[in-house]
Amino acid sequence: MKKYKVTLQREEREHLEAITRKGSHQSQRVLNALVLLNCDEGEFNDHRLRGVDVANVLRISMRRVDRVKKRFVEDGMEAALGSRQGRRVHERKADGDFEAHVVALSCSTPPEGFARWSLRLLADRAVELQYIDSVSHETIRRGFKKNEIKPWKKVCWVIPPEANGNFVAAMERVLDVYRLPYNAAVPVVCMDETPRQLIRETRRPLPAGSNVPERYDYEYERCGVCTVFMACEPLAGRRMTKVTERKTKIDWAEFLQDIAERYKDARKIILVMDNLNTHGPGSLYERFPPHKAKALWDRFEFVYTPKHGSWLNVAEIELNVMIRQCLSRRIDSMKEIKREILAWQTHRDQLHATVNWRFTTKDARIKLKRLYPTLVV
Repeated sequence: MKKYKVTLQREEREHLEAITRKGSHQSQRVLNALVLLNCDEGEFNDHRLRGVDVANVLRISMRRVDRVKKRFVEDGMEAALGSRQGRRVHERKADGDFEAHVVALSCSTPPEGFARWSLRLLADRAVELQYIDSVSHETIRRGFKKNEIKPWKKVCWVIPPEANGNFVAAMERVLDVYRLPYNAAVPVVCMDETPRQLIRETRRPLPAGSNVPERYDYEYERCGVCTVFMACEPLAGRRMTKVTERKTKIDWAEFLQDIAERYKDARKIILVMDNLNTHGPGSLYERFPPHKAKALWDRFEFVYTPKHGSWLNVAEIELNVMIRQCLSRRIDSMKEIKREILAWQTHRDQLHATVNWRFTTKDARIKLKRLYPTLVV
């Protein structure tokens, strides 16, 4: 004896046949309609098939056939066609108030003994603080995904001082320089330097293949360090580099001489750089005779970025591009790193890659208002 018997009225058969004839229905809905039509044991079906025959013809499982018949008998036609709503109703435990508490908790200092908040730690802490009776770490994760919160992520940042007159004065000076139009007689040049480790592979890396990334061994041999100096002219799309073994006042003074020779026809060179202790006129006097040091100093107008404001230096942007495109790998010798940097510089100069600086003094006074001192009248 069959457990679920499908018996269709004439109107029901006409409705199902209309579904199978029209192309505007979902494929699963059409398939379920065919199951009901062929399993119909009513008086209006002259060609009834056995369940196993229906499964073979439609290339579906017998379990699927039984499931459609069961839904028809217990819940009606719409449920059998695939439109049935789930019976279980889950009450939402994490409402907006709870999510706000968890977000605030995740942005606070983690408890003693923990470097950062984890999902499970937050779930346990939320219960301890009686924000909720019980909650899983998965509920916490979904809330973070919706609100784009990542408490486990930490980045190194240059944090400027607040309400500091010296900082904003130096910042506005740099921003005024970036607003100057291009002038070959008075070029604006930005300068910066970065240390790089020289690293040798101890084992030959394995090349990349189909669906396999390049693999290199975690072990390496340290071959010393070097310093990469960068000077770029943002409006002209030109740059110059130099690799030295050290980063001393002497190295900086010699690089400044290279810049002066590069722009020998310029009347004055406006040089934007950070306020490192080696970046000063005194370094020129430690490298060159007084008359030559003074003559070289007179060629430049030094413009310093504020302390903790190195992001204002366009040369830092160029260095980051160079590191990302050229130096993000293991290089073991000064000779090789010089060759690679020169190839990168030649390619980028051929592209005339410029920097479109858009941040102005007006923007700074609005977006960085907290950095300006508050006047008491």
